[in-house]
Amino acid sequence: MKQVLLVEDDERLSSLISQYLREQDFKVQRLANGDTLLQHIQTSPPDILILDVMLPGDNGFTLCNKIRPFYSGPLLFMTAKNDDFDQVFGLEIGADDYIIKPVEPRVLLARINALLRRNTEPKHSNISNQTLQYGQLTIERSTRSAHLQGKDVQLTSHEFDMLWKLAENPSTLVDRTTLYKEVIGREYDGLDRSADVRISRLRKKLQDNSQHPYRIKTIWGKGFFFVADAWDD
Repeated sequence: MKQVLLVEDDERLSSLISQYLREQDFKVQRLANGDTLLQHIQTSPPDILILDVMLPGDNGFTLCNKIRPFYSGPLLFMTAKNDDFDQVFGLEIGADDYIIKPVEPRVLLARINALLRRNTEPKHSNISNQTLQYGQLTIERSTRSAHLQGKDVQLTSHEFDMLWKLAENPSTLVDRTTLYKEVIGREYDGLDRSADVRISRLRKKLQDNSQHPYRIKTIWGKGFFFVADAWDD
Protein backbone atom coordinates (compact mmCIF):
# COMPACT_ATOMS: atom_id res chain seq x y z
CA MET A 1 0.00 0.00 0.00
CA LYS A 2 1.58 3.25 -1.18
CA GLN A 3 1.72 6.14 1.27
CA VAL A 4 0.53 9.61 0.24
CA LEU A 5 1.23 12.71 2.30
CA LEU A 6 -1.32 15.42 1.47
CA VAL A 7 -0.71 19.01 2.60
CA GLU A 8 -3.93 20.98 2.00
CA ASP A 9 -5.60 23.60 4.21
CA ASP A 10 -9.06 23.26 2.63
CA GLU A 11 -10.62 20.69 4.97
CA ARG A 12 -13.39 19.70 2.58
CA LEU A 13 -11.08 19.22 -0.37
CA SER A 14 -8.51 17.41 1.74
CA SER A 15 -11.18 15.04 3.06
CA LEU A 16 -12.58 14.32 -0.39
CA ILE A 17 -9.15 13.62 -1.89
CA SER A 18 -8.17 11.42 1.04
CA GLN A 19 -11.37 9.41 0.85
CA TYR A 20 -10.99 8.87 -2.88
CA LEU A 21 -7.35 7.82 -2.64
CA ARG A 22 -8.08 5.43 0.23
CA GLU A 23 -10.74 3.83 -1.95
CA GLN A 24 -7.96 3.31 -4.50
CA ASP A 25 -5.89 1.45 -1.88
CA PHE A 26 -3.58 4.28 -0.87
CA LYS A 27 -2.62 5.08 2.69
CA VAL A 28 -3.11 8.83 3.21
CA GLN A 29 -1.73 11.17 5.86
CA ARG A 30 -3.06 14.73 5.96
CA LEU A 31 -1.56 18.02 7.11
CA ALA A 32 -3.41 21.35 7.11
CA ASN A 33 -0.19 23.36 6.86
CA GLY A 34 3.55 22.88 6.55
CA ASP A 35 4.52 23.44 10.17
CA THR A 36 5.45 19.79 10.76
CA LEU A 37 6.09 18.77 7.16
CA LEU A 38 9.86 18.49 7.45
CA GLN A 39 9.48 16.32 10.56
CA HIS A 40 7.08 13.99 8.70
CA ILE A 41 9.44 13.79 5.74
CA GLN A 42 12.41 12.89 7.93
CA THR A 43 10.64 10.37 10.18
CA SER A 44 8.25 8.74 7.73
CA PRO A 45 8.99 9.69 4.12
CA PRO A 46 5.94 9.12 1.92
CA ASP A 47 5.94 7.43 -1.46
CA ILE A 48 4.54 10.67 -2.90
CA LEU A 49 3.93 14.16 -1.55
CA ILE A 50 0.95 16.25 -2.72
CA LEU A 51 1.52 19.87 -1.77
CA ASP A 52 -0.91 22.77 -2.06
CA VAL A 53 0.71 26.02 -3.16
CA MET A 54 -1.42 28.49 -1.19
CA LEU A 55 -1.07 27.48 2.46
CA PRO A 56 -1.19 29.39 5.74
CA GLY A 57 2.32 30.17 6.97
CA ASP A 58 4.96 28.96 4.55
CA ASN A 59 3.51 28.48 1.07
CA GLY A 60 4.10 25.40 -1.05
CA PHE A 61 7.04 26.92 -2.92
CA THR A 62 8.86 27.77 0.32
CA LEU A 63 8.14 24.32 1.74
CA CYS A 64 9.42 22.65 -1.43
CA ASN A 65 12.73 24.47 -1.07
CA LYS A 66 12.98 23.40 2.57
CA ILE A 67 12.28 19.70 2.09
CA ARG A 68 14.03 18.92 -1.19
CA PRO A 69 17.45 18.43 0.49
CA PHE A 70 15.81 15.66 2.56
CA TYR A 71 13.23 14.21 0.18
CA SER A 72 13.96 13.01 -3.35
CA GLY A 73 10.63 11.27 -3.97
CA PRO A 74 7.83 12.47 -6.26
CA LEU A 75 6.31 15.85 -5.39
CA LEU A 76 3.05 16.98 -6.98
CA PHE A 77 1.89 20.58 -6.61
CA MET A 78 -1.81 21.46 -6.50
CA THR A 79 -2.53 25.05 -7.44
CA ALA A 80 -5.63 27.16 -8.00
CA LYS A 81 -3.66 29.44 -10.30
CA ASN A 82 -3.84 28.55 -13.96
CA ASP A 83 -0.71 30.60 -14.54
CA ASP A 84 2.28 29.45 -16.57
CA PHE A 85 4.69 31.38 -14.35
CA ASP A 86 3.58 29.63 -11.16
CA GLN A 87 3.58 26.23 -12.82
CA VAL A 88 7.02 26.66 -14.34
CA PHE A 89 8.41 28.13 -11.11
CA GLY A 90 7.12 25.14 -9.17
CA LEU A 91 8.87 22.75 -11.55
CA GLU A 92 12.06 24.81 -11.44
CA ILE A 93 12.36 24.58 -7.65
CA GLY A 94 11.92 20.82 -7.54
CA ALA A 95 8.34 19.69 -8.15
CA ASP A 96 7.82 16.73 -10.47
CA ASP A 97 4.37 17.70 -11.68
CA TYR A 98 1.45 20.00 -10.97
CA ILE A 99 -2.32 19.83 -11.21
CA ILE A 100 -4.83 22.69 -11.40
CA LYS A 101 -7.74 23.04 -8.99
CA PRO A 102 -10.58 22.16 -9.04
CA VAL A 103 -9.09 18.68 -9.00
CA GLU A 104 -10.67 15.95 -11.10
CA PRO A 105 -10.11 12.79 -8.99
CA ARG A 106 -9.39 10.50 -11.94
CA VAL A 107 -6.87 12.96 -13.35
CA LEU A 108 -5.19 13.25 -9.95
CA LEU A 109 -5.03 9.47 -9.67
CA ALA A 110 -3.49 9.20 -13.14
CA ARG A 111 -0.82 11.78 -12.27
CA ILE A 112 -0.02 10.02 -8.99
CA ASN A 113 0.28 6.62 -10.64
CA ALA A 114 2.49 8.02 -13.40
CA LEU A 115 4.86 9.56 -10.85
CA LEU A 116 4.95 6.39 -8.77
CA ARG A 117 5.64 4.20 -11.81
CA ARG A 118 8.68 6.28 -12.68
CA ASN A 119 9.89 6.18 -9.08
CA THR A 120 9.54 2.40 -8.65
CA GLU A 121 10.63 1.28 -12.11
CA PRO A 122 12.43 -2.08 -11.92
CA LYS A 123 16.19 -1.86 -12.09
CA HIS A 124 18.18 -3.64 -14.81
CA SER A 125 19.61 -6.95 -13.65
CA ASN A 126 22.67 -6.73 -15.88
CA ILE A 127 25.36 -5.04 -13.79
CA SER A 128 27.07 -3.72 -16.91
CA ASN A 129 24.01 -1.54 -17.52
CA GLN A 130 24.09 -0.03 -14.04
CA THR A 131 26.79 2.59 -14.58
CA LEU A 132 27.33 5.23 -17.23
CA GLN A 133 30.65 7.08 -17.37
CA TYR A 134 31.36 10.18 -19.46
CA GLY A 135 34.58 11.95 -18.54
CA GLN A 136 34.10 13.23 -14.99
CA LEU A 137 30.39 12.40 -14.91
CA THR A 138 29.36 9.07 -13.39
CA ILE A 139 25.74 7.94 -13.22
CA GLU A 140 24.82 4.93 -11.07
CA ARG A 141 21.43 3.45 -11.81
CA SER A 142 21.50 0.91 -8.97
CA THR A 143 21.80 3.70 -6.38
CA ARG A 144 20.08 6.35 -8.54
CA SER A 145 22.96 8.75 -8.00
CA ALA A 146 25.22 10.97 -10.09
CA HIS A 147 28.71 12.35 -9.46
CA LEU A 148 30.46 15.14 -11.30
CA GLN A 149 34.16 15.82 -10.70
CA GLY A 150 33.98 13.48 -7.71
CA LYS A 151 31.14 15.40 -6.05
CA ASP A 152 27.62 14.12 -5.47
CA VAL A 153 24.96 15.79 -7.63
CA GLN A 154 21.72 16.16 -5.68
CA LEU A 155 18.93 15.05 -8.04
CA THR A 156 15.26 14.42 -7.50
CA SER A 157 13.96 11.05 -8.62
CA HIS A 158 12.53 12.48 -11.83
CA GLU A 159 15.62 14.54 -12.58
CA PHE A 160 17.61 11.33 -12.34
CA ASP A 161 15.20 9.56 -14.71
CA MET A 162 15.55 12.39 -17.22
CA LEU A 163 19.35 12.35 -17.01
CA TRP A 164 19.54 8.58 -17.33
CA LYS A 165 17.28 8.54 -20.37
CA LEU A 166 19.43 11.11 -22.13
CA ALA A 167 22.75 9.62 -21.05
CA GLU A 168 21.89 6.08 -22.15
CA ASN A 169 21.34 7.55 -25.62
CA PRO A 170 24.55 9.60 -26.00
CA SER A 171 24.99 11.85 -29.02
CA THR A 172 21.49 10.88 -30.15
CA LEU A 173 18.38 13.04 -30.38
CA VAL A 174 15.82 12.01 -27.78
CA ASP A 175 12.51 13.41 -28.96
CA ARG A 176 9.95 15.08 -26.72
CA THR A 177 7.29 12.43 -27.36
CA THR A 178 9.61 9.75 -25.99
CA LEU A 179 10.60 11.80 -22.94
CA TYR A 180 7.03 12.61 -22.00
CA LYS A 181 5.81 9.07 -22.45
CA GLU A 182 8.73 7.22 -20.85
CA VAL A 183 9.98 9.72 -18.24
CA ILE A 184 7.17 12.11 -17.34
CA GLY A 185 4.46 9.51 -17.79
CA ARG A 186 1.97 11.22 -20.09
CA GLU A 187 1.56 12.15 -23.73
CA TYR A 188 3.15 15.35 -25.01
CA ASP A 189 0.43 17.85 -25.94
CA GLY A 190 2.67 20.32 -27.76
CA LEU A 191 2.41 22.94 -25.00
CA ASP A 192 3.60 21.27 -21.79
CA ARG A 193 6.94 22.73 -20.63
CA SER A 194 7.71 20.18 -17.91
CA ALA A 195 10.56 18.59 -19.86
CA ASP A 196 12.17 21.96 -20.60
CA VAL A 197 12.05 22.93 -16.93
CA ARG A 198 13.63 19.66 -15.83
CA ILE A 199 16.35 20.01 -18.44
CA SER A 200 17.01 23.54 -17.17
CA ARG A 201 17.38 22.22 -13.61
CA LEU A 202 19.73 19.48 -14.79
CA ARG A 203 21.92 22.00 -16.60
CA LYS A 204 22.30 24.08 -13.45
CA LYS A 205 23.20 21.07 -11.35
CA LEU A 206 25.58 19.66 -13.96
CA GLN A 207 27.43 22.97 -14.47
CA ASP A 208 26.24 23.43 -18.02
CA ASN A 209 25.99 26.89 -19.57
CA SER A 210 22.34 27.94 -19.31
CA GLN A 211 22.60 30.50 -22.10
CA HIS A 212 24.73 28.41 -24.44
CA PRO A 213 24.44 24.80 -23.25
CA TYR A 214 27.11 22.44 -24.51
CA ARG A 215 26.45 19.36 -22.38
CA ILE A 216 22.70 18.92 -22.81
CA LYS A 217 21.54 20.67 -25.95
CA THR A 218 18.01 21.56 -27.00
CA ILE A 219 17.12 20.80 -30.59
CA TRP A 220 14.27 23.25 -31.02
CA GLY A 221 10.97 21.70 -31.98
CA LYS A 222 12.36 18.19 -31.68
CA GLY A 223 13.99 17.20 -28.40
CA PHE A 224 17.26 17.05 -26.48
CA PHE A 225 20.80 15.87 -27.14
CA PHE A 226 23.26 14.56 -24.53
CA VAL A 227 26.81 15.40 -25.67
CA ALA A 228 29.01 12.44 -24.74
CA ASP A 229 32.38 14.19 -25.00
CA ALA A 230 31.50 17.35 -23.03
CA TRP A 231 32.27 16.04 -19.52
CA ASP A 232 36.06 16.01 -19.38
CA ASP A 233 36.52 19.37 -17.64
